[in-house]
Amino acid sequence: MAAKIGQWAFIVGVILAVIFGFLKAGNWAGIVTLILVVAGLVVGFLNVTEKETTPFLVASIALMATSAANLEVINDMVPNVGTWLQNIVGNFAVLIAPAAVVVALKAVYSLAQD
Repeated sequence: MAAKIGQWAFIVGVILAVIFGFLKAGNWAGIVTLILVVAGLVVGFLNVTEKETTPFLVASIALMATSAANLEVINDMVPNVGTWLQNIVGNFAVLIAPAAVVVALKAVYSLAQD
């Protein structure tokens, strides 16, 4: 049951990250961020197994590096596409960052137990 909750939290988080990447959050920005962070925490606690820890953390690092890129330069070629990509990747980073922190802490705790 817990794994299903983690899977649904990830799916909902990804869908919201994409939807709000296309929309201006405005007054809803704080609530969207909160929802993505909570979904990320749920994913970190319930969805990433010990076997998946290293690949998940490597993918998280790649995503964080991508979110730091300036994708808005694409707007020079195709209007608004760069902004949308920047927003979507930024939302993914907001979703994955708390999950990465939880998974990293679980990994450190597991190493300390050995």
